[in-house]
Amino acid sequence: MRLMLYAGGRRSVRSVAVIAGVMLALTLAARSAGAQMAVADARPVDAKPADGGAADIRSADAVAVDVKPEIYQSIQLNNVTQQNDGNDILAALRNMLSPKSKVYYTPSLGTLTLRASADDIALAKEIVSELDRPRKSYRLTYTITETDGGKRVGEQRYALVVVAGGKATMKQGNRVPIVTGNIKSGDSVPSSQVQYIDLGLNIDASLDGFADGLRLRSKVEQSSLSDDKSGVGMQDPVIHQTTVEGTSILVQGKPFVVGSADVPGTTRHQEIEVVSELVR
Repeated sequence: MRLMLYAGGRRSVRSVAVIAGVMLALTLAARSAGAQMAVADARPVDAKPADGGAADIRSADAVAVDVKPEIYQSIQLNNVTQQNDGNDILAALRNMLSPKSKVYYTPSLGTLTLRASADDIALAKEIVSELDRPRKSYRLTYTITETDGGKRVGEQRYALVVVAGGKATMKQGNRVPIVTGNIKSGDSVPSSQVQYIDLGLNIDASLDGFADGLRLRSKVEQSSLSDDKSGVGMQDPVIHQTTVEGTSILVQGKPFVVGSADVPGTTRHQEIEVVSELVR
């Protein structure tokens, strides 16, 4: 190139400049092509091409499909005595297991049926073993003490056996008929329409167990006929009634007074006490 520069004068200098420009352009083009190839090689194997074509076939080997087979299992509930208890266990399983698991409860058989993975079946058995436990039974003894002028004149005791989480009811007394109307059709003799009411003593008790003791919801109702006459009709009786209703926290073996009342028009006083004892 230097020989052409000195030998050819101005025309040779121009030729050398053109050749140098062409070589520089080729060098820059080669470098640009190499950079584009490097970017293409750095693309992830599962990336989709810009032209909308199919993804790299190597991506199918990189995806692992984890599908766990489902199995069928039935679980017997041995200690459930009420349908609500079974429904509570069913709700716990549906909330704790995976969404794909299917759980059904048959109250008449006391059985849970599941279709789920082996892991969910194992978890369901663990949950049922924790929730389906034997319940304790307690004897509740209600004592109604009556005093007159501070002196004890009578005492009555009533005992009920209640399962923790359950309810018991006791009734003692008479069913008294009350005429509520007359029915007459045509020329026949009119007949009386009668309704019966329960008079005496009614006790409703429901019991729940927790760590510190027992929570008792009780209702004690006493009713009796009065010697007074009703102002509505001669056949309508007047009924005396006393009701004590509330929630109490019991400590096993210790008496608890759930309520007391004075008998109107007299000097008598009644007090209702309850005590709990573990049966089994």
